[in-house]
Amino acid sequence: MPADSGLQALRRGHEQRVVDALRVSGPLSRAQLAERVGLSRATISEITADLQSRAVLVVVEESAAHRLAPARSGRGRPAQRLALNPLSGQLVGVDFGHRRVHVVVVDASHEVVASGARSYAGDSDWPTRVDRAFALLDELAEDDRVELAGVQAVSIGFPGPFSPRLPAPPPGDTEPAETSSDFVRARFGERFGVPVMVDNNTRFAALAEAIWGSGAETGDLLYVRLADGVGGGLVVQGRLVTGSAGFAGELGHISVRLDGPDCRCGKRGCLETIASVPSLLARCEEEGVRVSTLAELAEAVGRADPVVDRILRDAGEALGRVLGTLAVALNPAEVVVGGEVVHLAPALLAQAQATISWELLPMPQVAPTIRTAQLGDEDGALGAVAAVLHSSPLLASYPELSPPPPPPPGTDRDAS
Repeated sequence: MPADSGLQALRRGHEQRVVDALRVSGPLSRAQLAERVGLSRATISEITADLQSRAVLVVVEESAAHRLAPARSGRGRPAQRLALNPLSGQLVGVDFGHRRVHVVVVDASHEVVASGARSYAGDSDWPTRVDRAFALLDELAEDDRVELAGVQAVSIGFPGPFSPRLPAPPPGDTEPAETSSDFVRARFGERFGVPVMVDNNTRFAALAEAIWGSGAETGDLLYVRLADGVGGGLVVQGRLVTGSAGFAGELGHISVRLDGPDCRCGKRGCLETIASVPSLLARCEEEGVRVSTLAELAEAVGRADPVVDRILRDAGEALGRVLGTLAVALNPAEVVVGGEVVHLAPALLAQAQATISWELLPMPQVAPTIRTAQLGDEDGALGAVAAVLHSSPLLASYPELSPPPPPPPGTDRDAS
């Protein structure tokens, strides 16, 4: 190989490493890039200057909102941050919950350019749910920053228990989850003509919290979300754990009380029967406190209703036993509890924290940080995007491309 060709290949390799780092991590300073890719700052400066001149990279503002990127630390004037040119394409993250769908649209520089939610009845069929998601996307597309014609991939969080690995059950079952996911995947594939990823929405939320929730990436994290159901996720050494069959994280169906209420899974006393939102509201009603919504539960908490406080602490104790046992076995750096009810009912989290600390008595020196989820209801959709960014080299060929010219007024941008 001629010497010039060897140098070009080496240079090309360095460029690709820079692009890959920005694809996965979002905007970074030159110093952060040098650390991520293992090159000197002088080499990074030379490479990034060339990529900027070719419009592969752009400078982003430090104050840009909804930026999915590592938080800056230190004092003084902030370092200039570089990102992939947003015009290279966009990604769509979707989170189908039991009663609502959340959607985020993220550009190549990792900025959330649009997001929103639509509700539906808990017994809605999947055609209805998908239609709501498409209507929401059409609404978001009215924003000039959203270019659905340039979407490169769609990632969808599906409610559990759900595994993307198991084949669909035989015909005759009543809308099994796997068959439903095949339908959803096909509908989104038909609309966008791009790769579609589907996995459990709560696992996606765990991944989002591990990457962006505390302002810095966390390699080992245990996550649980209390909502209409109870689900969880586990990140180990920076990787989302799915398990041998794809069901890792189904914390809601761990039995904590053998004489507890019947669970929809067929067992008794599962965590979901004690700590899910419907279970909490039902127990309050059974014991004479008239609450049927989270807003009414928050009012009862605000007036220090002793019955509600006892029910919340009972749920927190059950949650803490599950999380504490797993923390002893897995030794995570963080334990994260998500769901709107956690923010409305601090007694639940306080009891869970106390129980986790008790379970960790044999090893208090390695106790994890215990915190509430910080990304809100968008966490599943954000995690869906993160899964694509961390697993698929969507922009691997980008350095060879020229920036597309602006489309004429009234025309769609080329989706290729």
